Amino acid sequence: MKKTPAHWRDLDPKADEESTRYARPIPSREFLLATLAEAGEPLTGDELVRRLKLKDRALKLALDARLGAMVRDGQLIRNRRDQYLLTDRTVVLTGTVQGHRDGFGFLRPDDGSDDLYLSPVQMRECMHGDRVAVRPGGMDARGRREGVVVEVLERRTQQVAGRFHLEHGLGFVSPDNRRNAHRVVVSPKDRGTAKDGDLVVASLLQAPSRHAQAVGRIVRVLTEGTVADTAVELAIASHQLPDEFPVAAVREAKRFGRTVPTDYYAGRLDLRETALVTIDGLDAKDFDDAVHAAPTRSGWRLLVAIADVSTYVTPGSALDDTARERATSVYFPNRVLPMLPEQLSNGLCSLMPEVDRLCIVCEMNVARDGKVNGSSFHMAVMRSHARLTYDRVAAAIVEREPKVRAELAPLLDGLECLYDVYRALRRRREARGALDFEAGEVKVIVGDDGKVADLRTTQRNDAHRLIEECMIAANVEAARFLKKHKMPALYRVHARPDEDRVSELKRFLATRGVMLETGPELDPGKLAQTLRSVQGRPDTAMLESMIIRSLAQAVYQPENIGHFGLALSEYAHFTSPIRRYPDLLVHRAIAHVLGGGDVASFVHSAREFELFGQECSMRERRADEAARDVVAYLKCEFMRDRVGEEFASIVTGVTDFGLFVQLEALPVDGLVHVAALGADYFRYEEDRKTLVGDRTGKRYTLGDKLTVRLTRVDPSERKMDFELVETTEVAFHPRRARSAKAGRKAHGR
Repeated sequence: MKKTPAHWRDLDPKADEESTRYARPIPSREFLLATLAEAGEPLTGDELVRRLKLKDRALKLALDARLGAMVRDGQLIRNRRDQYLLTDRTVVLTGTVQGHRDGFGFLRPDDGSDDLYLSPVQMRECMHGDRVAVRPGGMDARGRREGVVVEVLERRTQQVAGRFHLEHGLGFVSPDNRRNAHRVVVSPKDRGTAKDGDLVVASLLQAPSRHAQAVGRIVRVLTEGTVADTAVELAIASHQLPDEFPVAAVREAKRFGRTVPTDYYAGRLDLRETALVTIDGLDAKDFDDAVHAAPTRSGWRLLVAIADVSTYVTPGSALDDTARERATSVYFPNRVLPMLPEQLSNGLCSLMPEVDRLCIVCEMNVARDGKVNGSSFHMAVMRSHARLTYDRVAAAIVEREPKVRAELAPLLDGLECLYDVYRALRRRREARGALDFEAGEVKVIVGDDGKVADLRTTQRNDAHRLIEECMIAANVEAARFLKKHKMPALYRVHARPDEDRVSELKRFLATRGVMLETGPELDPGKLAQTLRSVQGRPDTAMLESMIIRSLAQAVYQPENIGHFGLALSEYAHFTSPIRRYPDLLVHRAIAHVLGGGDVASFVHSAREFELFGQECSMRERRADEAARDVVAYLKCEFMRDRVGEEFASIVTGVTDFGLFVQLEALPVDGLVHVAALGADYFRYEEDRKTLVGDRTGKRYTLGDKLTVRLTRVDPSERKMDFELVETTEVAFHPRRARSAKAGRKAHGR
């Protein structure tokens, strides 16, 4: 068998790169993969050490760490004999587990292929968020591809938060995160001060296996204070969100001070006299972006200035490490977990009014038809001329309220010009067929006492849309800039929905009297046209929701496949580097090019961007789930005192076990169990999303209006149960209409 020579550096194509990055380099990932391929069989770590002739103990430890990282990244598999196998030599898929409250789960493969169903048996040894290797199996009874867990590559659940229970002297924690179906057993010696019924955080001592439950130790008893604080603390612990910054990161942030050092201005475009303004929500504290527009002969000059975070957060720093670990800021109703320490997020990087700030500006020439005919990027210094809110801007330029216009008089020309640019960009957006969903955002109002004071649905106005279109335009130009310079980058991609989902959506829309035209592939323009056609119907919100469910999820990845929803061939996130790590990486790449750098000298490799994409997508989902959990918990708390009340509602979901309803007066939803529909047996017609009573012939389907009574609220389960009081109105249903017409004809009416 051929062996690698002693001087592995002579054969490793990445040896020089490794030497520049590490004082004591070891073989690169590429060379390790080649060595295993040459061996033709699985090898242990010790066998690899002997082949590579690494005699130094420190180098052996470094090799072990690299092999472990390659296992976590799915490049290798480590079997039960501690041997390393090449992933592409085994019929397995690597990916991340998405758990379900009912005990089963799905593998979300790294390669972007379709999810694999993991039965409860397969989920016994893994938890939500774990990285695993799975061997594809057959199909289950519902036609889903099944997977068999071969190996757990990385345990990502280190702690579980939930309710502690004592039964017959045995303690266990029921996870609050409903995606984790594993109870964690706690022995008496590891219980600490926890009492039956306490909310606790348990550190895992032993992961679950096929034959044993997870075992943990209580490390914290959560104080149940105000409702909002309890909900947030529970979400932070359940989703393992970092909520304290490392001392080193805070120290680095403070070192920059409160003002921009004047020596940072050198070589930057000076925009301090340009009337750039920020337009945000009333409660915003971190201002990422500022805008300005001026007329030209052929259209407008549009400036989108974005806070320059990359100058302060550099690769390898403590700030960069913590920003990468968080990947995104997390917004709760009464609290924010920022991606960066407050000294930067609300201070030195935030584009506050009347202070100098560093920025990267995207300068665009926008034609009157909304086409961006040219763009350029500049490292710049700016001074925001005003901190404006969406409502004030809309009042001034849309509703044209005299009082507000008088208050904003010095800025009116610029705002009117921005509005002209927006309308041109908007027409362009509609022409290319981008999707546009108008469903409002649920806002939970928390009072000073920490209780939920109100639930509101906020609607977007033209000022929101103005900023959105400007940001989209800048994001597109950032993606094109990086593509032009062949820089590795993270694109924000949105794949076309798969054929099965499109077919199911077409069938459903047809039952509602809505025709969706499709060719060989679904055209976003056709879908956008369908969306416009249903506006103003009583079931608009429900139809929008069904269309959204049929779409793929947007993710970050280095391979550009375009953005289906926005109908764009290139798209990247550039405009929010204070709160999103992918934007910071895009800034870093743009700044590198503007400084005269090229691909070869860039600090990040293409391989790193694959890992960045997986991490940022996963951590974005984690943040979204945590925020949704808190809102759902607070909704339940708000409704607790209203058990027994009746509400008008609309059916938004139909399953074989009941109806999901949305209340008309409040942004609240819940379940009417099939047992609460009356004394009948109900059949579920899946293609029509309808429940049909065998005895009475009653039909309940999407869009029906019902009067329901609230019967139960369970904040820990984030569930509300209703019972049917009466049917007030049925949604338009072509088949139902035809049946009624036939009945009238039969009775001579």
